[in-house]
Amino acid sequence: MTSVADQDWFHAPALTRVLDLLNNDGGEARIVGGAVRNSLMGLPVSDMDVATTLLPEAVQARAEAAGIKCVPTGIKHGTVTLVVEGQPFEVTTLRRDIETDGRHAEVAFTDDWRADAERRDLTINALYADRTGDVHDYVGGVEDIGKANIRFIGVAAERIAEDYLRILRFFRFFAHYGRGRPDAEGIKASSVAKEKIRQLSAERIWAEMKKLLSATDPFRALLWMRTAGVLTVVLPETEKWGIDSTPDLVAAEQRFGWAPDSLLRLSAIIPTDIERIEAMASRLKLATVEREALVAFASCPAIGDDMSGAQLDLLLYRHGNSGAIGRLKMALAKETAGYDDLSKIGRLKVLLDRSIQWQKPVMPVKGADLLARGLPAGKEIGEKLAVLETAWTHSNFRLTKDELLATITQ
Repeated sequence: MTSVADQDWFHAPALTRVLDLLNNDGGEARIVGGAVRNSLMGLPVSDMDVATTLLPEAVQARAEAAGIKCVPTGIKHGTVTLVVEGQPFEVTTLRRDIETDGRHAEVAFTDDWRADAERRDLTINALYADRTGDVHDYVGGVEDIGKANIRFIGVAAERIAEDYLRILRFFRFFAHYGRGRPDAEGIKASSVAKEKIRQLSAERIWAEMKKLLSATDPFRALLWMRTAGVLTVVLPETEKWGIDSTPDLVAAEQRFGWAPDSLLRLSAIIPTDIERIEAMASRLKLATVEREALVAFASCPAIGDDMSGAQLDLLLYRHGNSGAIGRLKMALAKETAGYDDLSKIGRLKVLLDRSIQWQKPVMPVKGADLLARGLPAGKEIGEKLAVLETAWTHSNFRLTKDELLATITQ
């Protein structure tokens, strides 16, 4: 039998304490989902979810008796969170679906491990490791992990009808863990049900897309989403703009050691049209910082390798460095995808490094300085400050306060 007993994470004291707490007096608990999946794939394990035959009230009672913090994070649906040594463990009672409507499910608790497995979405997410480390597989997940095959449990259309978000999860997990072609039945069912995605909340849609875009290489997933018509439903902005710049950006990330940036990847596949970006951000309910990052990229002028350091500093002062960094990364991605003009690549890289290290200088003259020199309060102060700021920026920010004030004539 497949086992995770040889993995260091499985013997962590905090996890051992949780499993010991729940695996006695008629209760059984197993680690489920991502920890088991990642372990079998040779990937890092972070969050550990636990499934149990115990009812949530029983889990709470045991935790309280053992002095373990218990938070009723989703007790109505059978989930509580145990916090041991500062580490959270989400513990959920085994469930089976009573009724689903594509967005929410009414569940009933059970002690049937197979029933709990069969209500989950993908085979690779329905693996359970018991107290000894043995992996229990009711749906063929171990074999699919070996093939890097992302597949719905049972009938794909039925799993999707239970929760339409599973369409996006199918492509997201393919982006992170899949290889070759996606499962044909999953693609077909996703294509048929794609319009149902519009029933989901914007927050759930964007959360899945953001995770998908953060994969090491999301291009194949995006390509199959486009083929199935799913991408047009989720991101209609990409329909005429395209996703073909994604491979170049991914290659540049790997070449230069850049961390995957989901927002830059999104910027690369949507038009640099601020009005459309604002509309998209509103539709998907992006966070303010995310919207600002996309707008900064779109509003920043293109930067060529022939731009001088002084010209770049002026651009950065006017537009900030967030958009400039994105623009330069995209320029490097395009340049390295064609032919390696090493001198041009080198110049772009110098500009990128300068943008990353740049800190906005502070205008040395303030309104109070002009008032102190006898200028009357009012709009003339603002006009004079604007003139001085222009002179200061065009000196590449070298003019001092005294030098600027010396240019003032009453």
